[in-house]
Amino acid sequence: MEPVDGVTRVLVVDDQPLLRQSLAVILGHEPDIEVAGQAADGAEAVLRARAARPDVVLMDVRMPGVDGLEATRRICADPALTGVRVLVLSMFELDEYVYEALQAGASGFLLKDARPEDLVDAVRRTGRGESLFAPSILTRLVAQYVAAPRPERVRALRHLTPREVEVLALIGNGLANDEIATALGISVKTVKTHITHLLAKLAARDRAQLVIAAFDAGLVRPRA
Repeated sequence: MEPVDGVTRVLVVDDQPLLRQSLAVILGHEPDIEVAGQAADGAEAVLRARAARPDVVLMDVRMPGVDGLEATRRICADPALTGVRVLVLSMFELDEYVYEALQAGASGFLLKDARPEDLVDAVRRTGRGESLFAPSILTRLVAQYVAAPRPERVRALRHLTPREVEVLALIGNGLANDEIATALGISVKTVKTHITHLLAKLAARDRAQLVIAAFDAGLVRPRA
C-alpha cells in the first residue's frame, strides 16, 4: 500500500551518528519524504518502528547489540507493522547477510556508496511497494546463494499462468513495474494485477519474496 498522503515517512537506523544524521538530512530535504525518527541500533529501531509506524525503515546491517538482521526479522514478523517496509543499507556487495535479510522480510538493498539521488529514489520506490536492489547485489545474490532451482518452488509455478511466470522472471531480474509493462507491452495497471495474483498464489509477503521465488525456481540465472 502506498503512503496515503503522498508523503513517505522514514525511520533512519545506523550506529554511526554522522552517517545517520547525514542520511536524515538528505531525505528530510525532499518535500514528499518525512524523517519519522532515528535509531542507533536494532533494538531501538524496533521500538521506534512500533511507536512511529513509518512507511520505510532504512536499516543498517552491522550494528552492535541487536543487528539489522534481527531487527528486520522482528519488524517484518510483527502483525502490527505489516505496512512497514525495510530497506537495507549494505556496505559491501558480497555482504553475507544480504540474502538472510531478504529472507527476514527486507524489501530491498542499497549500497552505502550510492548517490544521494539514488537513495531518495530507493526510499520512494520502497514506500510504493516496489523492491529495490542494487544491480551488483542482485547479480551476486543469484550467483552466491540461489543459483540452483528448488523443487518446492518449481512445483509452485504450476499454479501460475504463462504471463504470471513472465512477470515473476522480470521481477527477479530487478525490473520496476513500468519497465515490466514496457517489456511485455501491457499497462502498469495490468502489471500490478499480475503481481497481486503472484503474491496470493505464492503466499509471498511482499515483492521481495517474489524475487526469492524467482531465484529459487531457476527463473533467474547467474550472470557471467
